[in-house]
Amino acid sequence: LPTAPPVDPFAKIRVDDCGKTKGCFRYGKPGCNAETCDYFLSYRRIGADVEFELSADTDGWVAVGFSSDKKMGGDDVMACVHDDNGRVRIQHFYNVGQWAKEIQRNPARDEEGVFENNRVTCRFKRPVYVPREETIVDLHLSWYYLFAWGPAIQGSITRHDIDSPPVSERVVSIYKYEDIFMPSAAYQTFSSPFCLLLIVALTFYLLMGTP
Repeated sequence: LPTAPPVDPFAKIRVDDCGKTKGCFRYGKPGCNAETCDYFLSYRRIGADVEFELSADTDGWVAVGFSSDKKMGGDDVMACVHDDNGRVRIQHFYNVGQWAKEIQRNPARDEEGVFENNRVTCRFKRPVYVPREETIVDLHLSWYYLFAWGPAIQGSITRHDIDSPPVSERVVSIYKYEDIFMPSAAYQTFSSPFCLLLIVALTFYLLMGTP
């Protein structure tokens, strides 16, 4: 009997290219990479396509949405979903309010994905330009990027893991490569200037004592 052809292993996501030959978003602990961030996304232009790489600390799904504002609703969404057979499939959704509706027309190609170390990781391409279509945006335009991940039940996505998923601070252009880090909630507590000022004031008060 003929043997099955070998399966190419999933090439690890490189982060040393971030800000140089591709744009990246990292959400989580300072200094995290594609294997340790709560959420990671990269994008780069390849001819008439944009290649996306996504990874998140989840056993269900990881997604990116393209939106005209920072709110969920009316968004083009690409999701990588870990199913019950152990495969990672790339699916296309359109947000109707707070509900994600799967769209059969899927612009993704050259899809690959893997579930390892309790992480869903994937890579795919989609065209920069598309015929006018409500559920598929033109990526040559700039959009806010919505980042989300969460559990799946029998290969179907369920509500995202956190109440307020991160969103890009400004619209993203595929023609500009940046390496943007967003601290997760656990690392935001003492990072703001106000908190630092409060800490300094409290320390001074304790050192000086009360009259």
